[in-house]
Amino acid sequence: MPTIQNYKGIIPAIACPFTPDFKIDEKALRSHASWLAQQAGVVAIMTNGHTGEVFSLTARERAQVTRIVASELEGRLPVISSIVCEGLAEAREHAAMARDAGARGLDVMPPHHWLRFGFRPDHVTHYFDAIAEVGLDLVAHVYPAWTRASYSSATLAELARLPAVQAFKVGQRDMNKYAADIAAIRKADASKAILTCHDEYLLASMVQGVDGALVGFATFIPSLINDLWEAVKAGDLKRAMAVQAVITPLKDAVYGGGEPTGEAHARMKMGMYLAGVLDAPTVRPPTEAPNDAEMAALRAAVANAGLLKR
Repeated sequence: MPTIQNYKGIIPAIACPFTPDFKIDEKALRSHASWLAQQAGVVAIMTNGHTGEVFSLTARERAQVTRIVASELEGRLPVISSIVCEGLAEAREHAAMARDAGARGLDVMPPHHWLRFGFRPDHVTHYFDAIAEVGLDLVAHVYPAWTRASYSSATLAELARLPAVQAFKVGQRDMNKYAADIAAIRKADASKAILTCHDEYLLASMVQGVDGALVGFATFIPSLINDLWEAVKAGDLKRAMAVQAVITPLKDAVYGGGEPTGEAHARMKMGMYLAGVLDAPTVRPPTEAPNDAEMAALRAAVANAGLLKR
């Protein structure tokens, strides 16, 4: 049986607040998780994604983040924790730590040595099978088509047939492959949820017949993203375009017209600070805070959206 009943909607990949000395700010993290849980359309929260600066966190800290968020949201929303590992033994260990910390689902990122060396298709199923041993739902995190860690449509169909895989976080950044992959997953098992993770072009990716969005951007502007999703579901393109027009300057200020990066996540945290969503925009080195030009763009975009508080 699935360990999470509903993936259809908005799932923010939560940012991780830090204290001035770069420790996890538990009070701020609890406050932010609780705020997200109150937002319309949010059906779950994901910890330890790229937006959560996962690569700056130790294995123990990743479990700590999940424990804090899961305990804060107990009885309200399920928590999904990303698994970012290099081998089967490590993945099993991290998955068990996440489960014991309160996660009810696991977002499975490709091992990052695949980015350089690639993989054989059976490597993928072996990896997912190993993580599935902990007994939680799995979300397949699909990397951009231009990387060597990108899954073929055939591999995605194989994953869709695995009982543990309940959802796909799709971020191909190639609309032809995106459409083909969605079709392959639907044909293999139409019950599996498909969620866009294209923060930088939400409207264009939402209208491809997906079930919602699992994006870091929703840790910042969950209400706007849900408004967009509701317009798309209603088939109201005019309203959807109007919402996207508000989102686009924020997207440009955060992502700079490109894909999510460490510095983009720093800009997002600063945007959240300007909007009063976080009380501090601290990021862990070597990620750097926005420069003066980036600050000006963020302030203008947040003001344009009617969100400026500072």
